[in-house]
Formats: sequence, C-alpha cells, structure tokens
Amino acid sequence: MAGSSHGHTPAAWTGVIIAFIGFCVAGAFMVMAQPVGFWAGMVITVLGGVVGAIMRAMGLGQPKQSRTLSHGAPAARREPAAAEG
Repeated sequence: MAGSSHGHTPAAWTGVIIAFIGFCVAGAFMVMAQPVGFWAGMVITVLGGVVGAIMRAMGLGQPKQSRTLSHGAPAARREPAAAEG
C-alpha cells in the first residue's frame, strides 16, 4: 500500500484525527463513568467520518482511478502443454 498513496490525503488525515480525538474523549468519560461525555465523544468520532467524506467530495481526497495494471506484474498466460513423443 505504500506505493499507492493509500490514505495520504488531507481528507483522510483530518477525518482520522477528528475521529481519534473523539475516541479519546469517549474513552476518558467512560472511565470517569459519565455517560453524557461518552456519547459526546462518540458524536465527535462520527463527525470525523462526516468531515472526511465532505472533504473528499470537495476534491481533497484520493482521486478515483480505473483499475488497470499500470505497475503490477504482467497477466499470466496459459501455455499449451508440450507433447511428448
């Protein structure tokens, strides 16, 4: 995946950072036994996904490409079996 730049976009980084902050907030409030804070953290976590999707729609995400074998191995071909005799 390193060669494909998978997820190395502003939309991906922003969405993951917001979701991570929400996860940390939810975890902290869960340990403190505060359900309202936990659910606020969960809302922040979901907000990270929404922000990432909006940014991708604005063109800050990975561009969609066709599925071609541009840098992969050549396609395997079947060779006829050699006749013995």
